[in-house]
Amino acid sequence: MNEQNYLPLAYLNAWEYCPRRFYLEYQLGENADNEHIILGRHLHRNINHEGTYLEGDTIIYRQQWVWSNRLLINGIIDAVEQRDNELIPLEYKKGRMNNHLNDHFQLCGAALCLEERTGKTITNGEIFYHTNRRRERVQFTTTLRQATEEAIQAAKEALEKPIPRPIDHPKKCRDCSLKGICLPKEVKQLSYQV
Repeated sequence: MNEQNYLPLAYLNAWEYCPRRFYLEYQLGENADNEHIILGRHLHRNINHEGTYLEGDTIIYRQQWVWSNRLLINGIIDAVEQRDNELIPLEYKKGRMNNHLNDHFQLCGAALCLEERTGKTITNGEIFYHTNRRRERVQFTTTLRQATEEAIQAAKEALEKPIPRPIDHPKKCRDCSLKGICLPKEVKQLSYQV
């Protein structure tokens, strides 16, 4: 496996959140911390330990490396739970449960990797949102699977093009750690003057 050609799952999440953020991080190597990034890292400290654990009748595999040779994606999934011979990928997120498509793409991408590696069909996964202290069940429907594969392809194609324009989503821009690098307001303002 030549990892240089594989899109990391975390960047699939970034692509759906904002194509410009994805490009800045993945293609240009730009990174910055803000309170959201730091808090997320702090909350992950207890789950970032690789290993296998048993909780009741559930086997939990933490920090699992997954990849798909077909889709050319890879990454580490926070956990995979095995119950009744069923695999359930699990991601932990800092924020609030709100049907975030970017989180669904990342989780679905991990499931597609697991399916390829194990030969098993994975029907759903879960995302634990720290703010709500609850899990959201994500069904891996045909629609989500197709949209995830299309996003993977679109992200890879974007790497062959110029940097995407800023998105028109003030809340995402406000909460983005790369706001000071991306300069969405300034770029938009300059484009109006041209």
